Amino acid sequence: MEETPRTIINDDPNTWDIAWRKNITPWDKDKPQPALREVVESGAVELPRGESKTALVPGCGSGNDVAYFAATLGITTVGVDVSAKAVEVANERLAASDATTRALVQFQAADFFSLTGQYDLVYDYTFFVAIPPKRRAEWAAQMSQLVRRGGLLMTLVYPIAEADKGWGPPWFLRPEHYDEVLRSEEWEKVCDEAPKASEGDHIGRERMVIWRRV
Repeated sequence: MEETPRTIINDDPNTWDIAWRKNITPWDKDKPQPALREVVESGAVELPRGESKTALVPGCGSGNDVAYFAATLGITTVGVDVSAKAVEVANERLAASDATTRALVQFQAADFFSLTGQYDLVYDYTFFVAIPPKRRAEWAAQMSQLVRRGGLLMTLVYPIAEADKGWGPPWFLRPEHYDEVLRSEEWEKVCDEAPKASEGDHIGRERMVIWRRV
């Protein structure tokens, strides 16, 4: 996650929308991270496929990962962002996709913590690190509600930090921070590795970790 502008105030979700409306979004990329493409396209982990399966991407931003899941897995995918402007941008970009992908994608402006329903796959990339650490246990509890039994929680852990700078986002992040809040009796870790395909400032600073809900 690129350094977040100081316009973002974590106890005021509306500031994310301000950043999007001012086009101050250094974290926004025009394609999914190579680490995501690596795990999806390698087949190393069996992922849900087909339109009868569902995926969720919280903090989806401009929606590149959402469209990617729909296009590569053929899975019905929902992207959620607290910023209405981000969702507007996501829908604009989606318009350039093929008809099959567009039919499988839906974007919503909503608060992750108020979501209901269950999904076969949830992908978290720079969402966990964007919320205040005091809400991480709440994040884990919500994931336990949103991922159906047998479903997957895929996390691209980034940016892994050596020390806590005392502010965020991005907040201080280590892979073990996920383990601290995801209850071992509810989650089985099925993948935990440093991606081979990391690029740029992601090299040595990210890890792909995937859990199955038991």
